[in-house]
Amino acid sequence: MRLTTAINRAGVTIHTMNPVHGRGPVFYTSTACANQALKGSEADGTGNKQRLVSTLWDHLAASESPLWKLSTSSNKDDYPIQVFSGLLGRPRLMLGEERGPAISFSTCGGRVWAALCGDESDIGIDVAGSDEFQGDYPYQRVFHPEELEHALKLTGGVLEEASALLWTIKEAAVKALGCAFHLVGPLQITVYPLVECSGGGYTFPVGLSGKSLARFPLIAGQPLRVRSLPHDSLWLSIALVTRRPTSHE
Repeated sequence: MRLTTAINRAGVTIHTMNPVHGRGPVFYTSTACANQALKGSEADGTGNKQRLVSTLWDHLAASESPLWKLSTSSNKDDYPIQVFSGLLGRPRLMLGEERGPAISFSTCGGRVWAALCGDESDIGIDVAGSDEFQGDYPYQRVFHPEELEHALKLTGGVLEEASALLWTIKEAAVKALGCAFHLVGPLQITVYPLVECSGGGYTFPVGLSGKSLARFPLIAGQPLRVRSLPHDSLWLSIALVTRRPTSHE
């Protein structure tokens, strides 16, 4: 995996993963929250998301991706960029009346993060810091012992950092599946030992179990793979899965 960065004319840093688990490329960026005193959906704001999506779309258009040739070569007035939310919260990017590439958002560290996929895969991004896993956090209700053991080896034995890494992997996966944690419980997701260490990050296979596996049988034949990267004091994870129609969008 190759990770590159670029700064556009507005001074925004855009990161590119190319390729990501045989899919992609993926472009991601972030911006400061409009009101850092707020959290979650209140902090990320529609305006922030719209700006991030427009920035990433322009970057994809400049890359001349053949999958989006029609839309990138057309007049923007005819293909306005709009972001909608599905039934379970999955964001959808529309270019006029056409469905655009998959996008995903995360809010952490006083910033809103967005990722856009350059092919026809679905995508999930999540960012978390160790400060979210302090005190009496219910580790046993979220992580399997084997997962924590492996993550602790990668994070120098720091439990909070290992938890942040594992959480971003699991949440990125359920975002890519389009259901978040509405249809899949944290313990129904298993993060297996890493299969790749390159570019300053890790690649982890992720599997489902129980009712979650019945809902997403595609994952049974080929474990979903998630790419995780350290960003300053945070962990960032991105998951891609084959795009398919779902009944809950």
